[in-house]
Amino acid sequence: MPVKFRYLTAFWGLLICCPLLPERLMANNGALAIAYPIHQIKIDGDLSDWSWIKTSYPIAIHLSDIKPRDASDFQAWFKIGYHLESRSLYIAVEVTDDDHIRDTAKNASWNSRDAVELDLDLLHLPGRSGVTSYLLSVDHKNYNKSRWDPVTPAGWDKTEGAVIRQGNKSFYEWRVVLEGPLSTPKSIGLDLQVFDKDAGGDFSYSAWGPEGYKYRNPNSLGDLILLKEGEEPHPLSGRVKWAGEKKINFPATIGLNSEKEPGVFLDLALDSTGRYSASVPAGSYRMAVRNPYLSFENKWYVLSASPSPSIRVSPGARVESPDLELVYTPVPGLIPAKGILHDFNDLRAKELDAFIETYQKQYQIPGVSLALIKDGKVIYSRAYGVKNSQTREKTDENTLYEAASVTKPVFAYAVMRLVEKGKIDLDKPLYEYLPYPDIAHDARYKKITARHVLSHRTGFPNWRYMNADGKLDIKFEPGSRYGYSGEGFEYLKKVVEKITGKKVEKILREEVLDPLGLYHTYFSKNDTLAKLVATGHNDNIPSNDGLPEEPGMAYSMHTEAKAFTRFMLALLHQQGLKPETFREMLSLQSEYNTPEGQEKPKFREYMGISLAIRESPYGLVFGHGGNNGDFRCGFELYKDLKMGYVIFTNANSALPLIEAMPKVLVEGKE
Repeated sequence: MPVKFRYLTAFWGLLICCPLLPERLMANNGALAIAYPIHQIKIDGDLSDWSWIKTSYPIAIHLSDIKPRDASDFQAWFKIGYHLESRSLYIAVEVTDDDHIRDTAKNASWNSRDAVELDLDLLHLPGRSGVTSYLLSVDHKNYNKSRWDPVTPAGWDKTEGAVIRQGNKSFYEWRVVLEGPLSTPKSIGLDLQVFDKDAGGDFSYSAWGPEGYKYRNPNSLGDLILLKEGEEPHPLSGRVKWAGEKKINFPATIGLNSEKEPGVFLDLALDSTGRYSASVPAGSYRMAVRNPYLSFENKWYVLSASPSPSIRVSPGARVESPDLELVYTPVPGLIPAKGILHDFNDLRAKELDAFIETYQKQYQIPGVSLALIKDGKVIYSRAYGVKNSQTREKTDENTLYEAASVTKPVFAYAVMRLVEKGKIDLDKPLYEYLPYPDIAHDARYKKITARHVLSHRTGFPNWRYMNADGKLDIKFEPGSRYGYSGEGFEYLKKVVEKITGKKVEKILREEVLDPLGLYHTYFSKNDTLAKLVATGHNDNIPSNDGLPEEPGMAYSMHTEAKAFTRFMLALLHQQGLKPETFREMLSLQSEYNTPEGQEKPKFREYMGISLAIRESPYGLVFGHGGNNGDFRCGFELYKDLKMGYVIFTNANSALPLIEAMPKVLVEGKE
């Protein structure tokens, strides 16, 4: 887990919402509101100048596990309008809450106080938009802007916000000025979330529309339609149905596209019977399936629809649209009975490419870098897809990916080289090399050794930001058991720099990159990396994370598959280290903890020296996975077969592909 997530988890949006279902990846959440022209309103928290606007929308979908006790504990609504001449959206929110908790700390956490979050997707293009979010509380104004949205201003320089508290009510106001033209009719992505902290410590959050990750994913927002004064939306209803006997649930929404107004597209919520009902502007529309893939009971299906007839919505008429017939086809099982690598040839390469590309579409994985090893040498490598789902820039053999925790075994290799040179002792307490003030309050840290770090037995949490107070602590007696930790690697990095008198990137260059010819590999920001790096994605939406300013030995390596095979081959052929050192690295250092109630794996699995090791019908397998959130990756080597693979992706949704690789390539379906 990278340093960038230390800060993002403190940011207000990351942990607040439930994950999107696969079928929701290309559709808004079905909530629908209407905005009309209004006179300019003073942004001061006093909502008396909103009294003439009669329509309000409840913020009443409770997304958190903790729910409001009753209406006195939480109740909220919003009103909305626009001012064409100043290109401004106006939003007002009223919250009834018997507690109002403030946090005046400069870096107050999103869940430490009462606040309201406004999420906007003003560009509102299917699959190609961004979100700008404004978090407003009595003491703070925060924002998060997607760099893929050129319409919404960044920050508060062209945005006004105010909040006041009166009795048991809080009043919030925004005015958001658009950079581009504003015309009607137009649809906009919009949602609001209210964060409610109670005096007893409970924290809950509620939204206007369902789904989550609103601060970063435009497809989790509702739809706002801007209409001219005097225009009215008109009722439209209808249903979708399955061709033949129904065996799966309907998708959550169905798309509605204006035939004449490209700026108007909506997503209508479907109930369990496939019916929809909404009020929409007059005009001609056609229905559309936004995402062709749907998951039901752990199986995948491809959706298609019969051609949609034109639907005419007229003033004064209640329109019942013709039924839209959907067809679903099970996605065939693609994992072969026998692994592709055993008899790899041009035909099997095409089979592998088809597998990768199908999983990319199914799981919304923009880019993939893959390389294969057989008979102890590289036999295949390929770059798939795009660096960025919105710019559509294609990947190539030079595209670099975050290697996440695959960084750890590379650093461990360098450390083991230093062990062989007598620079560091695996079993000497690290504090004897370098005291660590961050954990000096717990004397148990003086027992932590390099071996503990490299085998994840330090007792540290994965990252200190996971603690409520953000401070580093020790969860269990060092050396007593397994507990995955990136914090330990940061401590060991400092020790290595102290004993060598060199920066860690210089050590890595001298001990790993140069000896192994590991090209295209970087650990912190530079011009080459900035030019070649792929963009990470959360739910197929490009993330807004920067490159690491400092190297992190638990997470910050950037590379690509073919280049990384240089390191893999060194492990496979035992290059650069003594045979006894490799035996040590592949020996059992830590037994994994099997959670209570979870069945133990069929074959033994354990941690070596920064290598995840498992036994298999094909002998010993070792490697490591990586997960930086918006990048996921992994590599494995089959010691006896002299086979292996490495895969890098730029998507949080790539785990099913990565988990399938051992079966597809070596072990087969069973």
